[in-house]
Amino acid sequence: MVRWKRDAKNDHFKTEEIIKSTYGFIAPKRFTYSNLKTLTSSFKEKIGQGGYGVVYKGKLPDGRTVAVKILSKSKGNGEEFINEVASICRTSHVNIVTLLGFCYEKTKKALIYEFMPNGSLDKLIYDKGSPITNCHLDSKTMFQIAVGIARGLEYLHRGCNTRILHFDIKPHNILLDEDLRPKISDFGLAKLCKTKESIVSMTGMRGTAGYIAPEVFNRYFGGVSHKSDVYSYGMLVLEMVGGKTKFDSGLSQTSETYFPHGIYKKLEQCENFETLGDITDEEEDTIKKMIIVSLWCTQTNPLDRPSMGKVIEMLEGSLQSLQVPPKPSMHSPVRSPQNSSTTSQSQQTATL
Repeated sequence: MVRWKRDAKNDHFKTEEIIKSTYGFIAPKRFTYSNLKTLTSSFKEKIGQGGYGVVYKGKLPDGRTVAVKILSKSKGNGEEFINEVASICRTSHVNIVTLLGFCYEKTKKALIYEFMPNGSLDKLIYDKGSPITNCHLDSKTMFQIAVGIARGLEYLHRGCNTRILHFDIKPHNILLDEDLRPKISDFGLAKLCKTKESIVSMTGMRGTAGYIAPEVFNRYFGGVSHKSDVYSYGMLVLEMVGGKTKFDSGLSQTSETYFPHGIYKKLEQCENFETLGDITDEEEDTIKKMIIVSLWCTQTNPLDRPSMGKVIEMLEGSLQSLQVPPKPSMHSPVRSPQNSSTTSQSQQTATL
């Protein structure tokens, strides 16, 4: 994370100086608040809203459509703002949203992104206000989206000169372009660390309930690392599948929802998923593969989770090559490698 000395009167100037001095010619363009009013036609069309603020649709002078995220005035926004700019400036990947510019004028803070016409993944999963007309999230589409997100995360963890841990992977933060290609967005909670670092120091809890890895809210379960994003990814994919296959059976979004004993039993006994409805054997195999990989990602012990590179390998491999992982327990502490005389095969592969 970029650090800077706090100066309330000159924050917007210091922010621009930090960004330009750090990133030079690759730094995103700075817009004035007046510019934003012009390109959004005085914030005429709202396309999204959340705890972070409001997103409006706009158009640049060159004709490109953009999404303008106006950040709310909540406490700590300044640090999250510079953090998001600093993180995303370092990225260039087809599965990472592109930051085109920013605005920082006293209390006015905004980020200008490429426009994603198909909105966020959560709307597509539950068909709530989705801009996609008559779109069915079939197994092939789900699989392609899952692989795309995995590639984006693998890039953040290993493809950048500086490793980026996102810490807020969830359907709401996955945007979809005109071809339903997923792009990871919202880097406000991200943390930068050296590529070779395995465990990072962190104060407080980051993320969204339901997607947070156990070790993030309680160090009792292990150290916080890129494996924390892997956990969130697993929960996201399980929600993609569950949102369309009704695995949750109306339950609230808790760990019990996503780790039903019935799913484990069916996988272990090679039973069919009647709840999936009328699908082909190939489609069922695809969904089973996504579930098995997700269950590996959501293991309680971070060492038992695969890296995102391994996740991609598992997804693109055959279903027959995958083993059903052990049922995770939220009541058992992580065994310290230093205090253990043996290391499981899954731990050895997961640390890659």
